[in-house]
Amino acid sequence: MTAPDQSGMRSAVVLRDGPWTHRHVAANGARFHIAELGDGPLVLLLHGFPQFWWAWRHQLTALADAGYRAVAMDLRGVGGSDRTPRGYDPANLALDVTGVIRSLGEPDAALVGHDLGGYLAWTAAVMRPKLVRRLVVSSMPHPRSWRSALLRDPRQTAASSYVWGFQRPWLPERQLVADDAEAVGRLLREWSGPRQPEPEAVEVYRQAMAIPSTAHCAIEPYRWMVRSIARPDGIQFNRRMKRPVLVPTLHLHGSLDPVMRTRSVAGSGEYVEAPYRWRLFDGLGHYPHEEDAVAFSAELIDWLRDPEPDRRR
Repeated sequence: MTAPDQSGMRSAVVLRDGPWTHRHVAANGARFHIAELGDGPLVLLLHGFPQFWWAWRHQLTALADAGYRAVAMDLRGVGGSDRTPRGYDPANLALDVTGVIRSLGEPDAALVGHDLGGYLAWTAAVMRPKLVRRLVVSSMPHPRSWRSALLRDPRQTAASSYVWGFQRPWLPERQLVADDAEAVGRLLREWSGPRQPEPEAVEVYRQAMAIPSTAHCAIEPYRWMVRSIARPDGIQFNRRMKRPVLVPTLHLHGSLDPVMRTRSVAGSGEYVEAPYRWRLFDGLGHYPHEEDAVAFSAELIDWLRDPEPDRRR
């Protein structure tokens, strides 16, 4: 039997069947794979590590049923998107996101980001505020809060040990894909709360990480975050992120998240000069959108529909 070529292997893993449609759009000098479903105001979903667009499968259907155009994109270097040799700093990755909004023909979008996707959502809302209608971030503090906690809070430094481990050359990539990407399954289980991921879902994420070059591209943003701390580009980025977020913001977090401590995340509202709502999911870990997809989707849609998102409940 002839082995499938690399593009065929990638398509088989990434183009998961469902009610959504798959296509590619050009933005910021690269091609990005998206899965989209529904009609209405655009909601753009940004996945985290070590996942790809499929992490939002539950929200795609929930948002479409609620009257939104739901689009989940693969970040640069992951899933079905281009694996470029460079461009993995957060400013450029955020321009990928805003470029996709433009390529979809929309004037703006509600951005929903988890983990690294949340970091980029924060960044995009600061860099291109006219393109971001509303902001939703899960399991990720504001970039300035994250930087401060990483450097000054010993407990957050310990919780972020994986980030420090990523700073070594090449070895992290090899460890991530060894034994059919067993490390991906381990991270998904360790970072989740009591509601563990289904074995079938873990297998999908392992297969996606095993696509050639994916591990390297998925790790590169974390290398930039640490190595740039004392460099001019990192200092400039940190200063740029002093600009306030000017759009209504919903901040979601799992109370049992072992990767991003609640204390590290909770102060991010100081960077928002707009209605800001904080929601802590009791008993959930780092992946609330999958651990309790129904509760997460309900909270998200309720807030998107709320004409007065600053109203206290």
